[in-house]
Amino acid sequence: MWALRRSVRGAPVLVLALPLLAVARLFPADGFGLWLRLVGATLVLLVPGSLVARALRLRGASAAVVFALGALGPALALVFFVHSSIWLALVVLGVVAAVALPFALRVIAGPPAWDTLAVAFAGLVFGVLLWHVAGAVNGDALFHLGRVRKLVEFGDLHVRTVDEFRDGGLHPGYAFPLWHAFLALVAKLAGVDPAQVIRYEPSAVAAVAFAVVYESGVALFRSAWLGVAVLAASVAAAAFAPGHGGSYTLLAQPGTVDRYVLVPAALTLFFLFLRHPGWPLALALAAVGVEVFLVHASTAVFLGILLVGFAVARVVLARTDLRSSAEALAALFIPVGAALVWLLPIIRETASNSPSATELQRSLVKYAAELHVDSLHRYALRPEVASRGGAVAVGALVVVPLAALAARQRWAAFVIGGTLAILGIELLVWVFPHFADAVSVSQARRAVGFVPFAFALAGAASVLARLIGPLVLPVALAAGIALQLAFPGDFGPGLAHGGPAAATWIAAVGGLVALVAGLLLGRRIDSRGWAACAAVMLFCAPVLVHGLRHWSPRGQDPHALTRGLVAALRGDVPRRAVVFSDLETSYRISAFAPVYVAAAPPAHVADTLANRPYARRLSAIRFFRTGDPAILRRYDADWLVVDRRRFNVKVPWPVRYEDTHYALYHRP
Repeated sequence: MWALRRSVRGAPVLVLALPLLAVARLFPADGFGLWLRLVGATLVLLVPGSLVARALRLRGASAAVVFALGALGPALALVFFVHSSIWLALVVLGVVAAVALPFALRVIAGPPAWDTLAVAFAGLVFGVLLWHVAGAVNGDALFHLGRVRKLVEFGDLHVRTVDEFRDGGLHPGYAFPLWHAFLALVAKLAGVDPAQVIRYEPSAVAAVAFAVVYESGVALFRSAWLGVAVLAASVAAAAFAPGHGGSYTLLAQPGTVDRYVLVPAALTLFFLFLRHPGWPLALALAAVGVEVFLVHASTAVFLGILLVGFAVARVVLARTDLRSSAEALAALFIPVGAALVWLLPIIRETASNSPSATELQRSLVKYAAELHVDSLHRYALRPEVASRGGAVAVGALVVVPLAALAARQRWAAFVIGGTLAILGIELLVWVFPHFADAVSVSQARRAVGFVPFAFALAGAASVLARLIGPLVLPVALAAGIALQLAFPGDFGPGLAHGGPAAATWIAAVGGLVALVAGLLLGRRIDSRGWAACAAVMLFCAPVLVHGLRHWSPRGQDPHALTRGLVAALRGDVPRRAVVFSDLETSYRISAFAPVYVAAAPPAHVADTLANRPYARRLSAIRFFRTGDPAILRRYDADWLVVDRRRFNVKVPWPVRYEDTHYALYHRP
């Protein structure tokens, strides 16, 4: 009995997810039962990673998440190699957990990380709030839902299976669907439809996001108080400033989970490696680097810019960490280079990579509101884009120069170096075009979101807490109220008015001044106590109030398919069949039914030679204008859906389903 109790204490807390999922499956897949199923399934998929991390004597949510996806990657590769179903990946994860369990139990049990557990529990509570703002599956979510659905419902899987077109090609950003596979396994374990996973999984992932963001703050500042401060600033900026749950409602999407889960996990492991270099952390860094790249490729580029900026600033300001930073960067990005070699041929086929003059001009017109353009070869991001994120973003940019007063600390090098590296690329007309050629204009403009806003705000609060003592609290609250009233943010599509350009230039020019001043001063004036944390929370309080006042679901999908049509597509149309329709209807058909389509909106399709999104769009337009059946034969489409509200086309095929909105036809 004593040995059993000892083994239970030695096992990670996540092992309790197994009975939790078993209990959750007893509830109906609706309301509380659905939430419990998603939480249980998500935690179960993290168990193998938790056991591997513990066997390697690594603790924390970041290591558990990294090794969980690290185990899923080879499992999914095996599925594709043998052309099996997604269930094989779950079997492989079970084998990984079984192999790691004895080694995990041998590790001497220490006290649980109660701070991380408490933060994760706070994330679960926040997830309940997110549940109430989960809107209709729309926009990019439909693209990802289509991929998850194919992984869930198809057998004989291979890497091309999840494409939207049967005769298309891989998407360079999601060529290896690692995060899609995670969501597919959540759907399988929870016993729910993939659409419910895409819509409500953020409520479960929020707990993980809270934990890893907190750990990144602790790893950099070496203070639990400042870890909470980083978490508060991050959540305020991402979830409350935009209203309606902000980016946190999109945590089921790869780009968002990459930014708010995998990037903080990578930062945690990176800064831990600087203090305790060793092969377990190097292995974790290698895993997370590949994961960041595979989940959303451009995020790996942005993370690299941020960390290289830190490494250079650290050497300049403190003349240390050169070797450990180089080793950490090598561990993080050398495996990414191997993955890039596989992906490079697909990237080169993409129109946005090293674009032609016509393609570049199209991008510059599309994003004209966000860019300052001198010519086709001289353009840059407008400074108003960097400060468009509301009070937290504006406040963080303005206080970047305060990092000079703690120049010898790692957090100061991270804030100064990371900010200068990103703003230097984004704001300079002779640098930004080369960056855009490599990653596309669309992605290049997003790099500004990786300015370390939350860390800058927490670090500045620690400096002010030391300089002015308790006065930092009313000053922070007054500044938060003033900035929220003056600059609530610009979160719509495009750029309506943006933020104050002066704040961005203060960060850029002030960062350069801070770099020089830090060399001259060489002092440390900061505090890691509760006052700095309280100051950040008071500063963010007006943002929280604003967010709660706008805590409602976003609008519905104007092009949503009827339930009857969805039922007919799933019941009458064979899996893997090609269904022809107009662009918006096709986009939703590929998301809600396990079929392929012939065309989709070019904005949601990789512009590669195999996909030809603009040619497909012309084909769809031409068919609904002329009714030419040769177009259907060209795409091998035996099924046709017509939106009767918008099109009046004569179809010589029998009707298999019809309602007031749609008609489904089948070739005899």
